[in-house]
Amino acid sequence: MRRENGIGQHPATIIVDVANVMGSRPDGWWRDRAAAAARLHAEITALAAEGTAGGPPVLPGETGPPQFVMVLEGAARPAAGRIGPADRVRVVQADGSGDDAIVALVRELPGPRFVVTADRELRRRCEAAGATVLGPGWLLGLVRRGDRR
Repeated sequence: MRRENGIGQHPATIIVDVANVMGSRPDGWWRDRAAAAARLHAEITALAAEGTAGGPPVLPGETGPPQFVMVLEGAARPAAGRIGPADRVRVVQADGSGDDAIVALVRELPGPRFVVTADRELRRRCEAAGATVLGPGWLLGLVRRGDRR
């Protein structure tokens, strides 16, 4: 009954492997990884805002808008200084391995968790921890959908 009436439900969380998603599109991200991460954040923020404004559901089977967590690592970490606060989009700076930070988030967060990555080993680890894994093309398709409006 709790599922049917929404009491006690946690929103779905989409955890984004920023390095992997950035690397999946040839937009010059390698010249300035922090700027590319900031651009991706702006796109995800717009997608999150669309979901809270009653736009089409981002995730199949989920009625409410999801939370987003972007995991920054390596040369993309300085993007955190370029990114302002955004409703429904949290930024995590990995102290070490971004993959380890993502798996830790999957284990810690309540509710349905979805990880966006194409990394096979990370996929295996996240699925073992209880997450559903979606490819970067899925997320970029949603971002492009918003661009056409």
